[in-house]
Amino acid sequence: MKFKDLREFIAFLENKGELRRITTPVSWDLEISEIADRMVKQGGPALLFENVTGYDIPVLINMYGSEKRMAWALGVEHLDELVDRFQGLLGLIHGPPEGLLNKMRTLGQLVHLGSFQPKTVSRAPCQEVVLKDGDVDLFQLPIIKCWPMDGGRYITLPLVISRDPETGIQNYGTYRMQVFDNKTTGMHWQTHKVGTRHYRINQEKGITRMDVAVALGGDPATIWTGSAPLPPDMDEMAVAGFIREDGVDLVKAQTSDLLVPAQSEIVLEGYVVPGEERVEGPFGDHTGYYSMEDEYPVFHVECITRRRNPIYPAIIVGRPPMEDYWMGKVTERLFLPAIKLILPEVVDMNMPAEGIFHNLVLVSIKKEYPGQARKVMHGLWGLGLMSLAKIIIVVDHFVDVQNPSELAWRVANNIDPSRDIMITSGPLDDLDVASSTPKFGGKVGIDATQKGPEEGRQREWPPDIIMTQEIKDLVDGKWQDYGIQ
Repeated sequence: MKFKDLREFIAFLENKGELRRITTPVSWDLEISEIADRMVKQGGPALLFENVTGYDIPVLINMYGSEKRMAWALGVEHLDELVDRFQGLLGLIHGPPEGLLNKMRTLGQLVHLGSFQPKTVSRAPCQEVVLKDGDVDLFQLPIIKCWPMDGGRYITLPLVISRDPETGIQNYGTYRMQVFDNKTTGMHWQTHKVGTRHYRINQEKGITRMDVAVALGGDPATIWTGSAPLPPDMDEMAVAGFIREDGVDLVKAQTSDLLVPAQSEIVLEGYVVPGEERVEGPFGDHTGYYSMEDEYPVFHVECITRRRNPIYPAIIVGRPPMEDYWMGKVTERLFLPAIKLILPEVVDMNMPAEGIFHNLVLVSIKKEYPGQARKVMHGLWGLGLMSLAKIIIVVDHFVDVQNPSELAWRVANNIDPSRDIMITSGPLDDLDVASSTPKFGGKVGIDATQKGPEEGRQREWPPDIIMTQEIKDLVDGKWQDYGIQ
């Protein structure tokens, strides 16, 4: 299952009954957002608005809004298939296999992986129309306003492309962009993001122009990679190629040396001046609260390239669950094998929608020694963007962290607050609403595993209440005889 571009994915979703075309006139100003919010919370289909008032460009929203559609977007029927492939790749990276036959197989797999690298092309659908100078006008695009207190219209599903001036490696990230006027936007580069790192390096080096491009649309796997918290030196396009099992076509931008996805619907080209910042916001964010005004870099648009008849992709965030929850759930599943590689005692992990990714992480571990739960907490806080996790709860391996009822029961029963709650401090997400100071504050680790004498417990841990298998089998065999409906 491969999708060359957004159009192929739209056709696929429509064939599956997972997309609705809306021909009734709708406004970009809050109306699309309200419709999409209702749909995602009801588990509804993707929506293609074909009659946005004042525009002849349709708007696509909620394409990632379910586990099923998210799996299809990444080319599989079930996400477990992709997780297994990542697990196999990590096995190759972790160490060479023993035996000549296994080594030959590994070599073949690595060669196969190399065929998924990005490919540079000279012509691209995203450059069928090129607009420069006086023809550049962001308001020609049906950019939506999401929530009543938003500071303006926001580009919400961009693939923002920047380059590390030291290594030359490009980064592709998803960062919201408030439209200030027809040629400038904000660039919401949060403190801990790779795009921000590129911005800081340019500023430190005294570079006065930082080339940036923004791709809108493309194949669904490539779009998704912008939201994945990959290491700074990992190429998102190589990851997208691995997911798609086909290298992503890239084309040189019209006004810079940046490479942009050739199958994009629309590309904005321009620059950021390091040190130039402007107040952006408010914005109805994925926390369920507005993130308020703050200063962020300014993106100047010099050129817009697009297909002849483009489709504008969008997403809204807000009180969970929203479409971005399903995008993040894939990240959780795909990165679990990597976490297990570093922390092998980890069995499963859940970042529930209500925790908005960074507020709550639930982890089950195979516990073998006292203090191991705390070791896992510290280990997770030392892993990339997991450092932003505010609450980590650790339970035993037999607890299903995907089951909120079981999880709450175990935690409430198992913890002695005076012994099992660890309070520390560290970096926090820019969007955290509770901390006294921005970007830094308190964290909580809760050890809800069973305890023994080595951890200060002097009483025997009581067994779970479980019926004997003999009686279960007896009742199963006689169930119809009881006459219970």
